[in-house]
Amino acid sequence: MLRLGEIVARLGGEIVGAGDTANSFDLSNISIERVAPLETAGPGDLSFLSNPKYRALLAHTRASAVIMARPADAIDPDFINSNASVTGFAAIVTPQPYLYYARVAQWLSPPSKVIPGIHPSAVIEGQVAASASIGPHVTIGTGAQIGEHVVIGANCSIGEHVVIESATRLAPHVTIYAGCEIGARCIVHSGVVIGADGFGFAREPEGAWVKIPQNGRVVIGDDVEIGANTTIDRGALGDTTVGNGVKLDNQIQIGHNVKIGTNTAIAGCVGIAGSANIGARCSIGGAAMIQGHLTLADDVVVTTGTLVTKSITRAGTYSGSSPFLAHADWLRNFSHLRHLDAMADKIRALEQRLLAREEKP
Repeated sequence: MLRLGEIVARLGGEIVGAGDTANSFDLSNISIERVAPLETAGPGDLSFLSNPKYRALLAHTRASAVIMARPADAIDPDFINSNASVTGFAAIVTPQPYLYYARVAQWLSPPSKVIPGIHPSAVIEGQVAASASIGPHVTIGTGAQIGEHVVIGANCSIGEHVVIESATRLAPHVTIYAGCEIGARCIVHSGVVIGADGFGFAREPEGAWVKIPQNGRVVIGDDVEIGANTTIDRGALGDTTVGNGVKLDNQIQIGHNVKIGTNTAIAGCVGIAGSANIGARCSIGGAAMIQGHLTLADDVVVTTGTLVTKSITRAGTYSGSSPFLAHADWLRNFSHLRHLDAMADKIRALEQRLLAREEKP
């Protein structure tokens, strides 16, 4: 349990009263036990408002406190009071409510404590730190190095000479092929496969395919999270690399020799073909597809379902599929596409009028 005063002392912001809470007692002593959505929150819950379209929910929330931005860039107790007329709540006012919520949620829901030890059913041929936790039926190959406070869930397979740095956590059923490296404080969810062979084949004249050995590795930085059933292929010659702070959603395919820059976030079902180079701080929407051997500059946003067929050299937002365009251009063109039928009717009418004029003597 936390108190609002503790939260603000650590994370900043300002406490503003609302409804009956405004003058009844010291707002900093309000107790917070959980975080919850506005519509279901109750006493002891801390909620948040980051999207203005949900502002109406403030009038009915039973949360003890709400994280929210400054209305009109100024603290406005009357605004907060007018939206808390039913039960009253306290507000933590901050410029970035969603980020603030994330930090409070982490504080209230810390990772489970690591209980050191190796399950009797595990097969260990590598080196495991004494503070690590190794679950049932885990296999760890020769020459592997498992760092301090690492957690490896049940049925994980860790290949030869794999390196896993301190405080990284693997959920059950993760597979890491030989020679790959994972940095510190990473989270790897169930079903992830790291270091499988990339899709490399040469074609013979008669049509048969000849496999190209995939001799590189996958090297993953610190503070990376990898969603369930995501696959990251090893390099053919060099390494496939994922930079520090990268966040990968579920069911993403990353091909061989791909490079992903620091703090890039990629949503579910994205496919990145071999040797693509993704810059730092990029955001790639769900089901986007990026062809191989392309480069995306830093700070590029690729929206949902976009097909990227050529390199992007400037920061910005890009959308579309045939072909993709700068987002503003795509919106303008799409607005025209919506009226194609009407435009075609107008063109036919104009053609008929012109034809009629030409036929007059």
